[in-house]
Amino acid sequence: MPTALAGAADELALFAAAGFLLFSLDDLLLDFLYFARGLWRPDEWRDARDLPRSANPGWMVVFIPAWDEAAVIGQMLRATVQRLDYPRYTLFLGHYRNDPATAEAVHAAAREDGRIVPVEVPADGPTTKADCLNHLYAALVRLEAERGERAMAIVLHDAEDLVHPLELRLFDAAIPGAGLVQLPVVPLPDSLSPWIAGHYCDEFAESHGKDLAVRQSVGAAIPLAGVGCAINRDALARLATAGNGSPFATGSMTEDYECGLRLGAMGERTRFVRLPEVENERALVASQGQFPGTLRAAVRQKARWIGGISFAGWERLGWGRGWGENWFRMRDRKGPIAALLMVAGYAAAILWGQLWVGSALGAPKPPPMSPLLQGLLAANAGLLVWRLAMRAAFTWAVYGWGEALASLPRVLASNLVAILATHRALGIHLRGGPKRWDKTNHTFPTEYR
Repeated sequence: MPTALAGAADELALFAAAGFLLFSLDDLLLDFLYFARGLWRPDEWRDARDLPRSANPGWMVVFIPAWDEAAVIGQMLRATVQRLDYPRYTLFLGHYRNDPATAEAVHAAAREDGRIVPVEVPADGPTTKADCLNHLYAALVRLEAERGERAMAIVLHDAEDLVHPLELRLFDAAIPGAGLVQLPVVPLPDSLSPWIAGHYCDEFAESHGKDLAVRQSVGAAIPLAGVGCAINRDALARLATAGNGSPFATGSMTEDYECGLRLGAMGERTRFVRLPEVENERALVASQGQFPGTLRAAVRQKARWIGGISFAGWERLGWGRGWGENWFRMRDRKGPIAALLMVAGYAAAILWGQLWVGSALGAPKPPPMSPLLQGLLAANAGLLVWRLAMRAAFTWAVYGWGEALASLPRVLASNLVAILATHRALGIHLRGGPKRWDKTNHTFPTEYR
């Protein structure tokens, strides 16, 4: 029996170790490109103090789709209009006819500020988020006709977002000549959920501190995060023409991600701008918000991302042009394989644990590992130390040493969420995909800068 268990553990470990080695080398290449090319800020400005104030600022329109958001939408709207440092903008709020609480909160805010425009979706909700966005686009087209003016860009935000005061000024300066601009997303630390909500801090600090910068440098399209991003009005019109009047893909769980890749495939320039408020300080011009703080909510949210990008996205978007584009599409889609490798690795560790405990209690000792497996484990151990150091470094750059140290054990929480979310995403995909907006409950930060 010990021999059989040892054999199973070795096979699982060999599978996991070989896969992790390939993924780690892939990540190492990304790290090399980041450090080799100094990609952490745009060439135009050192920090937000360099942003120009346009003599003729463009009209910015912010799309905010909302379903069952009565608890946060009023606070979000009032905070946004109080904070934004920009003279010309309109907030379009999409709500549903069978969601009277959200509608009332939106209309109450609109009565206080004429820049808030409620838009009712003429259907019982929730439909898909993309469907709600398409109704907002139709409302914009009508308002443009009434005003005799075309918007400069459409900005996307969610109902729980904390919008940066300088965001629209940055978009006004960056969007000319670009199809879209994406800012960093900075999850807010949650003292009540340091493990589940906290792991989002680590992941976004690294992906929006390094990955998107390298992605831009190798010529791959920047995918939209759905918040803190602006789409050039003419570029959105191209998407609408391709979609028979609907720029957002209603059959997708990740319409924002697809939007960026579709624009890149059309030849539009896609930009990622990571700009500090003050040079050499942590605060960024970024979109902030509270992320899910429970395991159930985090799994639901990440299942949407994995399902939309790794499963449905592969079928819907296929591959692109150029090695950089295809490299990053491959990286986007490796989540389910990574989850499978983690399951194999944890299973091998459990089996080995049983063997070691049995050996300590007097059972026969298991046979030694093969030299190949020992070599793979040693290589992966070294690469894991590097990987953890990189994650901690990027977390430190945004949040400081406390969160950086917490990022090390939080890898376990990140792995657990990824495994469970992949399982959920696969089940949804095999059942034909989601039929409506599978959103999570949101909270708005009670204190903000």
